Amino acid sequence: MNRAMPGTDATGGAPPAPLLAAIRSPADLRRLPAGELPALAAEIRARIIAATARNGGHVGPNLGVVELTIALHRVFETPRDALLFDVSHQCYPHKLLTGRHEGFSRLRQTGGPSGFCNPAESPHDAFVAGHAGTALSAALGIAAARDLQKLPGHVVALCGDGAFTCGETLEALNNIATTTRRLVIILNDNQWSIGRNVGAIARLLARLSTSRAYNKVHNRIQAAVTATPAGQRLHRLWTLWKRETKDFFAESGFFEKFGLRHIGPIDGHNLPELQKHLEFARDADFPVLLHVITQKGRGLQAALDHPEKFHGAAPYNPGSGETTPGRPGTPPTYTEVFSNALLREADADSRVVAITAAMASGTGLGKMAARHPGRFHDVGIAEEHAATFAAGLAAKGARPVLALYSTFAQRAVDQIIHDIALQNLPVTLCLDRAGLSPADGPTHHGLYDIPLLRPVPNAVIMQPADEDELADMLHTALRQNHGPHIIRYPRGAAAGVKIKESPALLEIGKAQLLQQGAGAAVWSLGAMLPDARALAAKIGARLGGPPTLVNARHAKPLDADLLLRHAREHRLIVTLEDGALAGGFGAAVLETLSEAGLATPVVRIGWPDRFIGHGTSVADLRAANGLDPESIWQKVLPHLPA
Repeated sequence: MNRAMPGTDATGGAPPAPLLAAIRSPADLRRLPAGELPALAAEIRARIIAATARNGGHVGPNLGVVELTIALHRVFETPRDALLFDVSHQCYPHKLLTGRHEGFSRLRQTGGPSGFCNPAESPHDAFVAGHAGTALSAALGIAAARDLQKLPGHVVALCGDGAFTCGETLEALNNIATTTRRLVIILNDNQWSIGRNVGAIARLLARLSTSRAYNKVHNRIQAAVTATPAGQRLHRLWTLWKRETKDFFAESGFFEKFGLRHIGPIDGHNLPELQKHLEFARDADFPVLLHVITQKGRGLQAALDHPEKFHGAAPYNPGSGETTPGRPGTPPTYTEVFSNALLREADADSRVVAITAAMASGTGLGKMAARHPGRFHDVGIAEEHAATFAAGLAAKGARPVLALYSTFAQRAVDQIIHDIALQNLPVTLCLDRAGLSPADGPTHHGLYDIPLLRPVPNAVIMQPADEDELADMLHTALRQNHGPHIIRYPRGAAAGVKIKESPALLEIGKAQLLQQGAGAAVWSLGAMLPDARALAAKIGARLGGPPTLVNARHAKPLDADLLLRHAREHRLIVTLEDGALAGGFGAAVLETLSEAGLATPVVRIGWPDRFIGHGTSVADLRAANGLDPESIWQKVLPHLPA
């Protein structure tokens, strides 16, 4: 059965959108008659479904905020008014309403618009966003700068309910009332982050949004108050009463205790109600939090049925909701390999505990949660807590495995240093998406984990060249009694290597010599091994004999004995890594040679010292940044021995 939204065809093609085509800026939206707004919302949903069905992207979050975004741009005037999106998983309607609908079919593709907010792309994007929990802090800073300079304009932060499980959000809440009198916060409550929200704050919001007694009284009085000419003064009296009585009804005077005026919950798909309450919040002389209930995935049945899958989806059929099939015979992803390997380790050892921070499905922990629910912990968007929580588990004999995306592990560097490494605790950190996340761009690329963590004493950093080696590394890490063991691996399909029935115990700090040769030694880390093999073949043809080829396995500790021997025996060393060159694996090679007093030339291949944008594929971004096979060869060629 075709379950696509009305107004789209089964293949995801968007029909003509006459209303949207006429909107070149939010000023055009404000001139549109109110009666045409529902049709505009339908056009926006059709465009989002068509683009994400083709290119992938954040489907559910964006479909859920269409009416809310329309109302925001009807009431506020960007770019004079700053509109900040927490994470910006929900910024597609905003992009369509701010002059970017013509190129929207190339969303997240090379040359097309980013899937996240970026001021370099449009002045209507007030702040770069890609990680959760930043909107309130940034909005408060912008509001404080506005107040300091006595500038006009409003500041609005649109935050998902999942962002309120994030420590930075709570830190910002603590400072709002003492910093500014004019800030609007939209709590977009749909009960989901990537997965369903967890913890006490999620339960608190659920009680508030479903408390019939409180909502009945609240809605009647709120409507009466905001409709009167003296609404501002009456609202203050109403707020005082509400602050004293809300806990009686719903146990949730939570936001008032931070000095905010809490309005809602209201229907996030009712345009007249949204606009009325936003106008009140805009004109208030106190910080306002507007609690809005939205439906994640609204307008696409598949997204409603599978909200976690359609939070960030691969290309899909909008009629059936099925993911577009990959090439036949594609190997499993590294995430799937890790998931199965962890399950095998947990089955064999009851001390193994899995932890993640609101990315259970993305890190492959669903099977662990299903089979060993008592040994699985999703702590919400709280990477810092997750790391210290893992340290506490390890301190009392557990074997915690902390699974995060590399880009989000950046948030927990202090805890990795202070709480895990300093105490030399056996915590295994598994960093998914190490390398590129091409369509997501610079906020999501995992290029900095080696430079950030390599200087940390007691840390071991490993990267597998294939899926069998990933299983071996996890097996090895869980059998160490000291120190953090960090395993990084890329997004996407593994190498297609058969996995042994029983994993092997690897020697920490030892590389794998794949080919002994002469003239040059090629040292490869992790998923760069196919490129290293291709380079070695070209070098061999040039020199008339094969070079040495090494699978380094470790960024720390390096196999210094083998490396120094190669430096003495060869006239050139080439390093390849899927990470930032500054402070990375190749830098460790240079440091090791320098400390030994060896001047053997080293050519380092890796990502340059600049932020890498988004693109259609890894291959596109490599070609644009000098990491495609021909560019690698041209970098090495001038240094080869004659």
